[in-house]
Amino acid sequence: MGVAMYALQFLAVLLVVLIGIALLVVLILGILDRTQTSDAIRRNYPVLGRFRGLFSTLGEFFRQYFFAMDREELPFNRAQREWVKRSSEGHGNTVAFGSTRNTGIVGTPIFVNAPFPPVDNQFASSEPKIIGEGARVPFSARSFFNLSGMSYGAISKPAVEALSRGAKRAGIWMNTGEGGLSPYHLVGGCDIVFQIGTAKYGVRTKEGKLDDDKLREVAAHETVRMFEIKLSQGAKPGKGGILPGEKVTPEIASVRGIPAGQDSISPNRHEEVDDWDDLLDMIMRVREVTGKPTGIKMCVGSQEGVAGLFEAVSRRGEADAPDFITLDGGEGGTGAAPMPLIDLVGMSIREALPMVANLRNAHGLRDRIPIVASGKLVNPGDVAWALATGADFVTSARGFMFALGCIQALKCNRNTCPTGITTHNPRFQSGLVVENKEVRVAAYAKEMVKEVETIAHSVGVREPRLMRRSHVRVVQPDGRTMLMSDLWPQGPAEGSAI
Repeated sequence: MGVAMYALQFLAVLLVVLIGIALLVVLILGILDRTQTSDAIRRNYPVLGRFRGLFSTLGEFFRQYFFAMDREELPFNRAQREWVKRSSEGHGNTVAFGSTRNTGIVGTPIFVNAPFPPVDNQFASSEPKIIGEGARVPFSARSFFNLSGMSYGAISKPAVEALSRGAKRAGIWMNTGEGGLSPYHLVGGCDIVFQIGTAKYGVRTKEGKLDDDKLREVAAHETVRMFEIKLSQGAKPGKGGILPGEKVTPEIASVRGIPAGQDSISPNRHEEVDDWDDLLDMIMRVREVTGKPTGIKMCVGSQEGVAGLFEAVSRRGEADAPDFITLDGGEGGTGAAPMPLIDLVGMSIREALPMVANLRNAHGLRDRIPIVASGKLVNPGDVAWALATGADFVTSARGFMFALGCIQALKCNRNTCPTGITTHNPRFQSGLVVENKEVRVAAYAKEMVKEVETIAHSVGVREPRLMRRSHVRVVQPDGRTMLMSDLWPQGPAEGSAI
């Protein structure tokens, strides 16, 4: 009985102490809140005002996991992410009962199924496509679906390594992004597209100019198949890349050729390129120095803004043309960009792709300049739409991030990515196991190709690159659909679909 009494007395004293501590903490917080001048809510409502920030932070979590429907979230909804997750894990992607997609939304593409599609023995896998036949070392690209640019620095060492190894497994190319060529890009032995950004990371002089000797060093790697000169990207057209100083480790600084620990801000354009002729001169220079196909990447703002490129090529001759054009839509993503640019600048890939493909075809450059479509194309329907619209290849970055395990935490610019993909914090990186993730990367790419081929067979063609705009209907404001070939007439090439 005495022991019980002592225990109760101890608990009572402990409770009083805890209450006292709690009251002291509340008092201290109240004084701090009342005397600070940066937050009006906390100043007017000491202590209680702190819950606003807490609830705002938790709101993002609760919306994603409890309240948002499968098709509601942005930039990617749960249905899109789950498709990638199931594909990368090797699970089946069949669904039951019916679609959760609202197919009545204006702009939705609806594929035109054929009454008599090819039977099983008439199917064909997509054949490799040659890029840069005029270069000393042309590139035979094996897959129509490939890995878009993500720089080492923007993403972590294990992420780059897993992507490199996974790309090799799947037979797809990997774009380095503008951050230069790191050992981790090379470790998997996959085909590599080296991107030359406006800061010319990895191939720059101390003054930031293009260095021919460093270009030759990069081109000496057999697996570096092509070079891509980046004019702009969809997430921030008109502004160069942004890498916060906390992500510029000594190794990343060495790869890029910049000081460690300092913010790395690329120029908003190539300073030596003032017009389309200057750009074609730069393309010819890189192609001549490296011997390998050289193309460009850009986000389009208007038809007039890009028409000059094809006019310049027609005037100078096909030999001076870029070996490919990567079109990035204004809906493209990145690790860090100003909100006005990421929200409001740049034409969507849905409008830019048919427009640029028409310009190319009108100048007789259909066979000379392949188009690579990029910009939020992470599911089979998106990729099939792009191929039918006029693209020869499709690349994705965020789709492969989801394959790596990205949960869309939206912390890419804070070095606190919980999945280890966009952080250089060893604690978070340890969660990304390369041997597991490389398998997922390859599985996602292979499943994508398989399901796009399924769509192609459904519309009545043997393989995806034979799809045309006449195989796609687009929902209109009155609820009816129109053939995309009527909305965006493609010219003579449209008739050569099958």
